[in-house]
Amino acid sequence: MKTLKCDLCKVTAKGETFEEWMKALMPHYMEAHADAMKKTHEMTTEDQRKHQQKWMDENRARFDAI
Repeated sequence: MKTLKCDLCKVTAKGETFEEWMKALMPHYMEAHADAMKKTHEMTTEDQRKHQQKWMDENRARFDAI
């Protein structure tokens, strides 16, 4: 089981896999960082896709590094 901090604050979430960690983090992210998530809804569909892919790549790398 890996424990990793949120990329925007010090809250942690645990997961055996990146997908489990991301699922565990999602409720926190939606509540504490709704403003950051709202910004993505204002983007074009293509920019949203790029932003989400960048987030996934960066955070998967952080998870895998542990």
